[in-house]
Amino acid sequence: MLHPSYSDLMKVVNSEVEEGEAPVVNSRYSIVMATSKRARQLIGGEEAYVDAEGKKPLSVAVEELNESRIKILNEED
Repeated sequence: MLHPSYSDLMKVVNSEVEEGEAPVVNSRYSIVMATSKRARQLIGGEEAYVDAEGKKPLSVAVEELNESRIKILNEED
């Protein structure tokens, strides 16, 4: 089971959205795509923003997103 849950990750990502604005993420698919992209970056040699020792790249990517170390940008940004 994935910890934190998809809904928890969506709340973290959308926490900086002001009332009345469209959420950055509104589906689990967006979370999956963002974390998989970040995991590929980590595999490619990017530096992790959290302690990654002994962890798989996808776990590191989820942790980074949950701790707001990385952001998901709108298509406009």
